[in-house]
Amino acid sequence: MSHDVTNPGAAHGSFKQYTIGFILSILLTIIPFGMVMSGMTGGVVIATIAITAIAQVLVQLVFFMHLNGSEEQRWDTIAFIYTVLTIAILLIGSIWVMNYLHANMMI
Repeated sequence: MSHDVTNPGAAHGSFKQYTIGFILSILLTIIPFGMVMSGMTGGVVIATIAITAIAQVLVQLVFFMHLNGSEEQRWDTIAFIYTVLTIAILLIGSIWVMNYLHANMMI
């Protein structure tokens, strides 16, 4: 990561970006927390938690880690996508194997 010596704040976001990211992070935390604490259950709550969790990760990546599609960060973006795909393959494969083993167990 290279830093511009003439402009020390060039590698960092502005105060406005950090404030927007902070407010979005708080909102994306309060929404599922409020749903669970109010006693709501079911598929809607699980879907809301999953959606807000994904949105929370994206907010953290964009506003705090400054990951974007610029040419300078192309390899960072590719590495992140590779990591997400690897985790997805491991997770889906593990669930598939466990489901197969469960279906073939002798009861």
